[in-house]
Amino acid sequence: MKNFKNFKGKNSYNIDDLLEIMAILRKKCPWDKQQTHSSVRINFLEEVYEVLEAIDSEDTELLREELGDVLLQVVFHAQMESEAGKFTFSDVCDEVCRKLIIRHPHIFGDTVAEDTAQVLENWENIKNKTKGHETRTQELEAVAKSLPALMYAQKIGKRAAGAGLDFESEKQAFECIYKELTELREAMDIPDRQAIENELGDVLFSCVNTARHLGIDAETALRKSAEKFIKRFSNAETLIRQQEMLMQDLTAEELDKYWQKAKETV
Repeated sequence: MKNFKNFKGKNSYNIDDLLEIMAILRKKCPWDKQQTHSSVRINFLEEVYEVLEAIDSEDTELLREELGDVLLQVVFHAQMESEAGKFTFSDVCDEVCRKLIIRHPHIFGDTVAEDTAQVLENWENIKNKTKGHETRTQELEAVAKSLPALMYAQKIGKRAAGAGLDFESEKQAFECIYKELTELREAMDIPDRQAIENELGDVLFSCVNTARHLGIDAETALRKSAEKFIKRFSNAETLIRQQEMLMQDLTAEELDKYWQKAKETV
């Protein structure tokens, strides 16, 4: 292995340099060599979300930087496994290349795919076959439970729909929200905390199903609403401060008046 000083001042670095730098850090850096998959797990998640933020903001330079940070996480985890003698970064590349070739038979084989829908259908069929899924339940159970809840629910609903278990229309999906709201109200009237939690979950799941039928990503829709809430909150607070008052000193009724004014601008 090269001395780490040999890496200073290069005009350009490539993936081989990144792999070697990570190997050096795992040997020489007190922090890096102490890390485990679990200890840097949250870092991976944060870097992925930062990539999404760069995409949403259409910031090309930031996207390049954040993609590099995600690649760093991949290399970091692969290096840990390499040290344990399990697999290497090359094995990761080999597996994903094989997967892409196998799941694109219309490109690398003789299968015909006339449109995107056929491509996606082929992908799912091949995926289920290679993963050994024999039942539709196994397909649902294969959805990563670590996904954000809305995204998890939407993928579950989509796979159930693929098995034929779905609403016939977006109207039916929408009407189910009212049904679940009624059951939530009944649970609140008892009151039964466990029942309330269950019924509230059903309401949210029904909303996700409606979003899917409308062709809307539930995770994105909720995030946008949360961001809109922050803007309205900020506007309301600004209006209140202009009157030399503080939000916490106002009654609920007074706050609502300022909130309604804030909604007019956002």
